[in-house]
Amino acid sequence: MEKIRVLIVDDSAFMRKLISEFLAEDSKIEVIGTARNGKEGLKKVKELKPDVVTMDVEMPILNGLDAVKQIMLEQPTPVIMLSSTTKEGAENTLTAIQNGAIDFIAKPSGAISLDLHKIKEELILKVISASKVSRKNLINILPKTTKCEDSYSRIELRKPNDIVNKAFNRSNSNTKKIVCIGTSTGGPRALQNVLTNLPADIDAGILIVQHMPAGFTKSLAIRLNSISNISVKEAVDGEIVQKGTAYIAPGGLHLKVVESGLNLLIKLDKSESRNGHRPSVDVLFESVSEIKEYMKVAVIMTGMGSDGTQGLIALKNNGTVRAIAESQETSIIFGMPKAAIATRLIDEVQDVDKIAESILKYV
Repeated sequence: MEKIRVLIVDDSAFMRKLISEFLAEDSKIEVIGTARNGKEGLKKVKELKPDVVTMDVEMPILNGLDAVKQIMLEQPTPVIMLSSTTKEGAENTLTAIQNGAIDFIAKPSGAISLDLHKIKEELILKVISASKVSRKNLINILPKTTKCEDSYSRIELRKPNDIVNKAFNRSNSNTKKIVCIGTSTGGPRALQNVLTNLPADIDAGILIVQHMPAGFTKSLAIRLNSISNISVKEAVDGEIVQKGTAYIAPGGLHLKVVESGLNLLIKLDKSESRNGHRPSVDVLFESVSEIKEYMKVAVIMTGMGSDGTQGLIALKNNGTVRAIAESQETSIIFGMPKAAIATRLIDEVQDVDKIAESILKYV
C-alpha cells in the first residue's frame, strides 16, 4: 500500500521536527519534506506533489493564509492548518479555510507548543482523512464579502415531484418548524453556502452543530452572520429559539432544546462526549426528536465519521421529519453523509449548493 506523502510547512525548526516525528509513528504516513515559510512551501508543493500539507499560520516572507490561497490556485492539495486558540488565531483559521484549507488543528499552548503530543492522534487521523479528499472539491469558491441583497430571489424553487411530498407540505403548512444541521470537516464552507441562501424571513429557527473546539465557533458565527440574510450567532444557554436565526453550538458544549410553553429554549451542557465529539450532532438530533408538534428538517453535511446517524434514526422514529444529506460530489469528506444515507432514512441527497433550496421546500 502506498504511503500518504506529507509536506510540513512551519517556520519553527522545533515544530517541523516534532510534527515529523509524530507522523512518522504511523506506518501509513511518510514525511517527504519540510519548508520554513509559505513561499518555500508553495515551491515544494509543486516539486514534490504531496498528498497532504500541514501549514502554520504565522510565517515570514509568505504567511500560511496567503500560501493556502496560492496552493489552491496553482496546485490544489489538501491543507491542514495548525493554529493557536486565541481570538486572532481563530479568525485566521477561518480565513485559511475560506482560502481553501480543509481542516485545522488547534495548538494546545500557542505558537511553540511543547505539549503538542496532546494532539498527536488528532493530527495523524486528520492527515489520513485529508489524503482521501477529492482534488476537484478543493477548488475554492470566491467568498462573498457582503450581505446578500436578496438571496431568496436567486433560488429557483423546485416543486416536490411526488404525492407524498405534496401531502407533506399541505398538512404542515401551519405547523411549527425547526431545522437542525450537523457537519464537520469542510463544514464552514458548506455552512456558508447553505446559510447565505436562506431568506431572513424563513419560517423556522436553525440549530447547528459544527465540530470545532472552544474559541472557534464564536468567530465562525460572527463571520457567517456578516454575509447572511438570516441572523447567525453562537448559542447561549436559556435563550429562546427565534425564526430566522441560526444558533451554532459553542465548542466544547452539547446543544439541546427543550419546550417551555409555546417556546423552544436552548440548553447547553458539558455532559459526556459522544463518539469523541462535544458538541455532537447525535445529541442535538436526539434532543430535537423529543419535541412534539414540530415539523423537523435534518441536514447532514460533509465530515468524517458517522456523527448524526443515530440521531437521525431517533428523529425518524418520532414525528414528522424530512432528512437531507450532502452528496459525495460536493462533500470534502463523505463520511457523515454516507453513514446517514446508509440508514435509508434520507429523503434527499443534494449537492451543497442545492441544500438551501431543499430546506425551503419543506419550511
